[in-house]
Amino acid sequence: MAARRSTCPYCGVGCGVAGQASGRDLTLAGDPAHPANAGRLCSKGSALAATVGLEGRLLHPAIRERRASWEEAIALVARRFSETIARHGPDSVAFYVSGQLLTEDYYAANKLMKGFIGTGNIDTNSRLCMASAVVAHKLAFGADLVPGCYEDLDLADLVVFAGHNAAWTHPVLFRRMEAARSRGQRHVVIDPRRTDTAQVADLHLPIAPQMDVRLWNGLLADLIRRGAVDRAYIDAHISGFAEVEAQLAAADQSLAAVAADCGLALADLQRFYDLFAQTPRTVSLFSMGSNQSTQGVAKGLAIINAHLATGRIGKPGACPFSITGQPNAMGGRETGGMATTLAAHMDFDEASRARLGRFWGAPRVAERPGLKAVDMFEAVGEGRIKALWVMATNPAVSMPDAARVRAALAACPFVVVSDCMDQTDTTAFAHVKLPALAWGEKDGTVTNSERRISRQRALFEAPGEARADWKIIADVATAMGFGDAFSWRSNAQVFREWARLTAYENDGRLLDLSGLVAMSPTDYDALGPVQWPVTAAGGTARLFTDGAFQTPDGRARMHPTPAAGPARAPAYPLALNTGRIRDQWHTLTRTGLAPDLWRHAPEPFVEVHPDDAASVGVAEGALTRVQTPLGEAVVVARVTDRQRRGSVFMPMHWTGAYAPSGRANGLVAARIDPRSGQPEFKHTPARVRPYRETWRGFFLAREAWTTPARLDLVWRRIPQQGCYLHEFAGRGDAAEREALRKLLLRNAPGDALRYEDPSAGSLREAFMEGERLDRVLFATTSGALPPRDWLAELFTAPALSGQDRAALLIGRAPGRPVDASPLVCACRNVRAAVIDKAIAAGAREIDAIAEATGAGTNCGSCRPEIARLLAARPEIADAA
Repeated sequence: MAARRSTCPYCGVGCGVAGQASGRDLTLAGDPAHPANAGRLCSKGSALAATVGLEGRLLHPAIRERRASWEEAIALVARRFSETIARHGPDSVAFYVSGQLLTEDYYAANKLMKGFIGTGNIDTNSRLCMASAVVAHKLAFGADLVPGCYEDLDLADLVVFAGHNAAWTHPVLFRRMEAARSRGQRHVVIDPRRTDTAQVADLHLPIAPQMDVRLWNGLLADLIRRGAVDRAYIDAHISGFAEVEAQLAAADQSLAAVAADCGLALADLQRFYDLFAQTPRTVSLFSMGSNQSTQGVAKGLAIINAHLATGRIGKPGACPFSITGQPNAMGGRETGGMATTLAAHMDFDEASRARLGRFWGAPRVAERPGLKAVDMFEAVGEGRIKALWVMATNPAVSMPDAARVRAALAACPFVVVSDCMDQTDTTAFAHVKLPALAWGEKDGTVTNSERRISRQRALFEAPGEARADWKIIADVATAMGFGDAFSWRSNAQVFREWARLTAYENDGRLLDLSGLVAMSPTDYDALGPVQWPVTAAGGTARLFTDGAFQTPDGRARMHPTPAAGPARAPAYPLALNTGRIRDQWHTLTRTGLAPDLWRHAPEPFVEVHPDDAASVGVAEGALTRVQTPLGEAVVVARVTDRQRRGSVFMPMHWTGAYAPSGRANGLVAARIDPRSGQPEFKHTPARVRPYRETWRGFFLAREAWTTPARLDLVWRRIPQQGCYLHEFAGRGDAAEREALRKLLLRNAPGDALRYEDPSAGSLREAFMEGERLDRVLFATTSGALPPRDWLAELFTAPALSGQDRAALLIGRAPGRPVDASPLVCACRNVRAAVIDKAIAAGAREIDAIAEATGAGTNCGSCRPEIARLLAARPEIADAA
């Protein structure tokens, strides 16, 4: 059977994949015919086949953990929502949805909430990612329109990464730009951290927190001084330039003043401004580092202002380019998944509401925007929202001030969660759980960062009783009495209706899918990647090529963007920055199933500059308390000069299932941009302190374990091939250690090996079940613990040799050298020591190291890290 083409479910690049299924086994590769990736995949996409099993899946509806029929569950959801609306009005209910949904799902949810329930209270987790860019686009262009395309990344002579660690968050695009660098493309990275993207850039600007607007305003002022703005383009196509120019003139825009405010070397600032002024083909990529801010809209507008003033938009290799973080964040923005818009880029004006009412035959189109994500959960906590439906997302972990969100969910009278996973931090609060399809079972469309619509296709039959999200929504709508408007029989029908809406009474909206309206089911199944607008003539790569924008007068708008400093708290002198890591995704519900993806960063961590670490006694690799006014996390310290002094970084992925004490977003205050409602994840006042455990250890077992709350321990669960590794530490006494031991060894088989040294506080135990290893426990109050790799490998063996059994309590393979250096390449399991050896043997280029070690030959996500190792070698630095 031929491989079936689909689209990767991770970031906004929208990579094509080709998969062939046999049962639940999957053979998968990148799709060389897909224009977004031309066959390349990152580490996450390459590991998709390891995530499609049924482990942990929600396969049947459940009412308060009792298995229920679909009929019973749908009836209860419809009745409770209908009763709540009847008693308290439509604004008493809400949907919180996700960029993991397909466009068809998003469309159905938005239609039900805004057209038939009659409230704007549907918002998406894209509010946490891209909302500030959406508002900036609307203010500047008249609608949420991304002007560029990926080809611009090939054609640009300068790429500016503004708060965008593309090497980790969008690796396939980064590889694409890596190829462009070979012909002379230059990279500037604006980021307080020396990320892998910054490490290999031509210029890194380690900007002080919240100084982005000051930097971009200074750039525009410098361009004006040089005479480098395009006056002809401004006169023909731009409004607001005079107001922006006046605002800039009111402040000191000298290079020295801007450099001092931004914490940058004057020479570096001068070089950036020179590069921008001298390079017409410039793309400015901006992502979470710009958007996730109380100044997110201002940051986006300041970037766009520089491009509008120089006419660098709508041209090959020149545009401001907002890169989305989720596979269908764009689809949600298009269909009205955000509380602040109606569908098809329509707003809440009377004409748009009337148009939508006519098209849907809707009785009560929402009159005004609904509650944005932070406001929505605040309303849940205050009792104003009494029924909440969460779809395909995990707000109990991902929202800021996550403890408050969990309290709100616990207090909500009725919570519905539709998800593919049974146990998440959010499903724990559900009164009703509805089983949804996962990637590989879903069938529909997604839109990537360059407005390219691609098909996700089903590779497997639906497991258990799981259903498509659009079908679940339609069933609930039907049970609420709206069946005539939700009588779709297929995903193709949903998509055709959505396409018709974009074309309906379209008075100049660029979001237009009229060329897809007449598709048959066969056409829909065969639909290839296409960029909107899609007319009878086909798709559209770039917008604004003629200088016409979607504003009433056709002119783009420049907006003054006053700069503001960061929030400060004397008791919390550091700035906590949260974000993603290379090989994990969101809250680990999918990537957490692939052991290979845990190798690069197996535990939650905090990056701290050596000076900040030394001042409070924090050591490399030690457990460290990260504290903010909202709470505390305990994670492993990474002491590195790649982190700016005065700032610390934590990844946001870990959950209660994997590391309860390692959750980052519970530390982040729910401060938002006043225009976009997007939370500030990049600057929270914080401090760090040593944890100072009295004992620590690890436990390997074939099943996943959790530690009860009564034991006040720091623990982390790390999936391995064939077993689970559990790391733990505590500050208690022998009684605490014994309590944990009894819990972990309950029902252990009787064939045990044991070593104990009370004077050193050391305990090592291993339990066999026949010839197979069943579980291993190591703990110590003072001594060293062995590396875990070899012990974990033993769980994959059908039987242990006598030699291996004899070495169990030593924890090291007999005669095998131990390599405890950091893992660099997760795909090929290549550690830093192996790469160092290849360099010492004469490999001086990334490709030479790849040939010698295999590192970087699969997805390439590790290539920037290999470059960093090369640059750190004295012989390489001396030669340079």
